[in-house]
Amino acid sequence: MDLADLTRELVAIPSHEDESQAGDFVAAWLRDHTDTAVTHDDHGNVIARKGSGDESLALVGHHDVVPPDDEQVDADGDYVISQQDGRLYGRGTADMKGPLAAAMQTFATADPTGGELVFASFAGEEQGGVGCRAAIADGFSVDSAVVVEGSTGYSRPAVTDVAVAHKGRRGSTIVAEGEAAHASEVTAGENAIYRATDAVDVVRDLDFPTAEVLGHDLQGSVAVTEIDGGSAWNVIPEHCEVTVDERTVPGERAPLDRVEAIDGVSWRVDQDLPPMACGDAEFADAVLAVARDEQDGDPEHVVKPHATDAGWLAAEGTDCVVVGAAEPGEAHTADESVAIEVVERCRRIYDGVVESWLG
Repeated sequence: MDLADLTRELVAIPSHEDESQAGDFVAAWLRDHTDTAVTHDDHGNVIARKGSGDESLALVGHHDVVPPDDEQVDADGDYVISQQDGRLYGRGTADMKGPLAAAMQTFATADPTGGELVFASFAGEEQGGVGCRAAIADGFSVDSAVVVEGSTGYSRPAVTDVAVAHKGRRGSTIVAEGEAAHASEVTAGENAIYRATDAVDVVRDLDFPTAEVLGHDLQGSVAVTEIDGGSAWNVIPEHCEVTVDERTVPGERAPLDRVEAIDGVSWRVDQDLPPMACGDAEFADAVLAVARDEQDGDPEHVVKPHATDAGWLAAEGTDCVVVGAAEPGEAHTADESVAIEVVERCRRIYDGVVESWLG
């Protein structure tokens, strides 16, 4: 099947609320096109393996998508797909059913002789890596992985780069408790909003975390993004919450627990998506060499600002790189699209990485 046609079939399957049908499709296609054992587990993950040896390499993607915009579905609730000027338009074309289709074809045709090739399409990536985390808990482990998230257009337009690191995200909440009183008697209570703003001042003064990965400097960030407190215009507030968005880097976190030195203030972590850093320069260089051979541009090692399943894998010791068709600003948009030429390029890169790394 033509890669563009496979992408269309995969994109046409709604997978923002329930990705089981998309998982069924991926598993059935692999069973039809390979003679390997294919597992579609209770978590919704699709995993297949071929070859054997001490070295293992995985092609990793996901088959769930974020909810579509109104114009991306028709009256029957089906996804709308169109093609124009060499691009496929529709929810999931870039993130990430185009490159996932490329990885499926690479796995189907590969003949690894120097190790084990693993294909993994995880469920629930858009919900915080639910499927990947479940697979790891069940024992999923590989030495190296190419995660097929977007890496195109980072160093220059239309060039598919190789991401050797990405930031993570830690979302947390500062909770300030006080004592309510009538607003005409200010000293009779303890103003929770004042305590919360004292905590905000602590956050404002924190240095952003930094790290270096294979010669690339990463800088995280910390920002207060929401504040909610008070019950009425004439009541001293007894409760206030502040939301903090932290973009994390490998090996360092902002010391947000310092806010707990303020009376009545506590801090809790609500979400912690880990960053990723490739620890194997040889693997990263080998993938970059293939990427250079398979396109006219001059790709580079780059850093992604977004968290992916590569963070969960890297935390368990897998050396990951990210190579995919999505360009900055394409994913999760109302006019999401992917260049067919770039998806085909990714297929060639995945082919080349398997051949060069597993023989």
